[in-house]
Amino acid sequence: TQSILLLFWSLLPFMIDHISHGVSLFFAAEYSCEYGSLKFYALCGVGGVLSCGLTHTAVVPLDLVKCRMQVDPQKYKSIFNGFSVTVKEDGVRGLAKGWAPTFIGYSMQGLCKFGFYEVFKILYGNMLGEENAYLWRTSLYLAASASAEFFADIALAPMEAAKVRIQTQPGYANTLRQAVPKMFGEEGIWAFYKGVAPLWMRQIPYTMMKFACFERTVEALYKYVVPKPRSECTKGEQLVVTFIAGYIAGVFCAIVSHPADSVVSVLNKEKGSSASQVLMRLGFRGVWKGLFARIIMIGTLTALQWFIYDSVKVYFRLPRPPPPEMPESLKKKLGLTE
Repeated sequence: TQSILLLFWSLLPFMIDHISHGVSLFFAAEYSCEYGSLKFYALCGVGGVLSCGLTHTAVVPLDLVKCRMQVDPQKYKSIFNGFSVTVKEDGVRGLAKGWAPTFIGYSMQGLCKFGFYEVFKILYGNMLGEENAYLWRTSLYLAASASAEFFADIALAPMEAAKVRIQTQPGYANTLRQAVPKMFGEEGIWAFYKGVAPLWMRQIPYTMMKFACFERTVEALYKYVVPKPRSECTKGEQLVVTFIAGYIAGVFCAIVSHPADSVVSVLNKEKGSSASQVLMRLGFRGVWKGLFARIIMIGTLTALQWFIYDSVKVYFRLPRPPPPEMPESLKKKLGLTE
């Protein structure tokens, strides 16, 4: 098995490059649009829909077990125990509960997250100017991603609330069509948005880490690990770097956002509780339940999301600026030029 995996990883850059080469032969070599144009933002949004919607839906079984461990740790004691209990009670099909709100909700979130990130990154970069945008690039990534996620969570909240009800309350509802009218009938529109503040608590730090860590990791990989500049790397090699940087970012994302994720899971299950009440009741140890499952899930998710997103950019021939370099004007000021 190890030999097969090693062979797969060694061949992956060549397979991706072969596909990319075929696409480039089919399409013209030039970019399909200008960097920062409306078409650029729209296609980035499409990439976000695919990257977030598909990946989150693919890990619904793991997400379901993780949520159940958070809201009922006495019954679901570990990942493997959680899977065993779920299959025993609901059958294998039970592991797919909540897939519809997951797909819809995270597709909408991805549209806003990636689309608006590109908007705010360019907007804030222009406001700072070329030199400051380079010097403060980590702060730029943090600010742009936080701004994008604010809107992305508003789009996600209704489907996230429905998903958690379906996954963590046995007998409440088995499908999205059953859950939505029932939730609205019991609590009105508030049922779908009472978790938006905890979502911001969970997702904004997560997304800030996701984008800033990814951007700086890519920069570090090309500077210290990859033996040649990005401009000399094939599309396949670039996408492999994207995947590795995405996984590294995902591990940090999971740790940063997990306590708030635990609060969201419990809050959407219960009626009449506030985020602060849930946080106090769970305590320090309680908010870290299910962390290992979340690291596996979010690490893989984040890596695949960046890989899909970057692949969409390659497919649609979108401009993909290389890692930032110090502007010549700043080099002169610092005396770094001859």
